[in-house]
Amino acid sequence: MVSHPNDPSGRRSGGQAFDHAGAERVARVLARAGIASRREAERLIEAGRVALNGQVLTSPAVNVGPSDIVTVDGAPIAEREPPRLWRYHKPPGLLTTHKDPKGRTTVFDTLPKDLPRVISVGRLDYSSEGLLLLTNDGAVARQLELPSTGVVRWYRARAFGRASQEKLDRLKDGITVDGVAYGSIEAKLERGQGANVWISLALSEGKNREVRKVLEALGMKVNRLIRVAYGPFELGDLAPGAVEEVPARQLKPLIREGFSKAALAAPGPRPERPERPEKPKRAPQPSRSGARTDGPQRAGAPKPRSSGKFKPRTPRAPGQADKPAAAAAPKAYKPGWARPKRRPSPSPKPKPRSR
Repeated sequence: MVSHPNDPSGRRSGGQAFDHAGAERVARVLARAGIASRREAERLIEAGRVALNGQVLTSPAVNVGPSDIVTVDGAPIAEREPPRLWRYHKPPGLLTTHKDPKGRTTVFDTLPKDLPRVISVGRLDYSSEGLLLLTNDGAVARQLELPSTGVVRWYRARAFGRASQEKLDRLKDGITVDGVAYGSIEAKLERGQGANVWISLALSEGKNREVRKVLEALGMKVNRLIRVAYGPFELGDLAPGAVEEVPARQLKPLIREGFSKAALAAPGPRPERPERPEKPKRAPQPSRSGARTDGPQRAGAPKPRSSGKFKPRTPRAPGQADKPAAAAAPKAYKPGWARPKRRPSPSPKPKPRSR
């Protein structure tokens, strides 16, 4: 196997010779196998923990072919699996590292046991929360982390201090804090909450504690930071501590297109729902009888009849009393008619007692 494509002898400075065609770097092979990222794989090689076909490697400048056997700490690495990606809702109070010297709980200590060995795409600091991508392929992690791919990260920050949109617009042209230059940041003031303000930010570099440092330079102190999106992948309603795999139909086009900027375009924050306009009041509609109504009728009011015989009562003038109802005339009987008998009362009056 050739350790460098431009070195026919198979050697380069600090490298080892293995004559094999159609190979790729050992660090990349380890990353694809989910052992570690490329940088971590290089550290494993420098520590003498990686061997190729039984020979311990001393330099990462070695290519590996399909028939070669790579071992880490004496154990052969598993066959390459197809790239997979997971969304993880990181709660605050966890470190994004595989091992902490101080013994603090890490993200990988809380993952489900049935999950394969994964690495994180980027990091979230101890007190930050929100979306953290996990993958079993180091090359996928590398492509999503590179600034050249322009993956946009979306955050929502709650900060203490006075803020205005005019002040936040200064971040569009970039800012330098303590000698570190930060690129363009799109920031939008959402709302106030007591002495705090909520701000949405979009950035594509993702430097260490970038959001906290740039807002602190503007006179605001971040007391809560949530990552809500990473490129086309959103946090959504994923519960804290939950893990959900990204469907292959969403990941394969990104790999096929080489993680282009167009494929990794961020969806951006969803626009706020506009207020619904008030419904116009309906004009009074004529009833079937031809009469018009002046609006909604009160409960219990009689409805106009459709036959047209209903005549609404004429309203009386103020102070005008109702006319007394006329006494009913006695019923006349014609000769030959039998008069109806009087029915006895169900409770006859008691007869007076004689003294």
